[in-house]
Amino acid sequence: MARVGVPVIDMQKVEGLEEEIVKAFEEWGCFRMVNHGVPPQLMTEMKTVVASVFDLPEEIQSRDTNTKHGMGYTRQGLTNRFHEGFGIRNISSSDDFCDNLDVSTHQRKWFGLVGDLFDGWCCELRMNKYHFCDESIGLLGSDLHSDPSFLTILQDDENMNGLQVVDKYFGEFVPLDHIPGSLVVNIGDIGKIWSNGRYCNVGHRVCCFEPKIRYSIALFMLGPNDTKVEAPSTLVDSNHPRLYVPVDFKEYRHVRTSRRAITGGGPDLFLFNSTP
Repeated sequence: MARVGVPVIDMQKVEGLEEEIVKAFEEWGCFRMVNHGVPPQLMTEMKTVVASVFDLPEEIQSRDTNTKHGMGYTRQGLTNRFHEGFGIRNISSSDDFCDNLDVSTHQRKWFGLVGDLFDGWCCELRMNKYHFCDESIGLLGSDLHSDPSFLTILQDDENMNGLQVVDKYFGEFVPLDHIPGSLVVNIGDIGKIWSNGRYCNVGHRVCCFEPKIRYSIALFMLGPNDTKVEAPSTLVDSNHPRLYVPVDFKEYRHVRTSRRAITGGGPDLFLFNSTP
């Protein structure tokens, strides 16, 4: 039987916060965070702006095309008959995306990163719209997958559940239902490699339970641009030998895609004595 309840972590907790986050990443590969400091009004405005981009005429949306999977505009039906998406490959430089779609000056401020927290990292923004209807109830809007990222921060739909994660011990799906004002944080494949296998690159999917439009916004922190990812020495010792070779995240994504290792097995391709 699957365990009940993905952890909910209060980010303003004074004592034990770091330990709680580490345990959540080890046991679940994800958690839902509350009191994270992002104003509710900002989250509401972000969703409004994203919805307005999806409402643009298709001839304008199609200007933002990209041959790489998951980037640019993905029309409904291309990867899933209920899903439509936009992807910005480099969120720190989103001018091309905004120019292509004639995004207004007011809207542009929502499509870029401010500050230097992830300087030197490749960060992508992914916007999803699920066209759920009576026909889609019980079907998937997003198939089972793990993220290729180091870390993902997700703003899911406050009006509609449907996100499910895999319990790594029992292999069953557990709902990750929405809590008002919260964000979801999950570990991806690169994060598992960096942690020397300590963190779980959680598998997840989106299922339709109601005939309503569903939006989500995901920020993927993929990896450093100029260095390879490897476990720090603090996570390697005689009892925990180094599991993975140093990995360039761009090479990782290419191998993951070409080998179709999208459901969590990608890091195994970079184990020592493994051949990508």
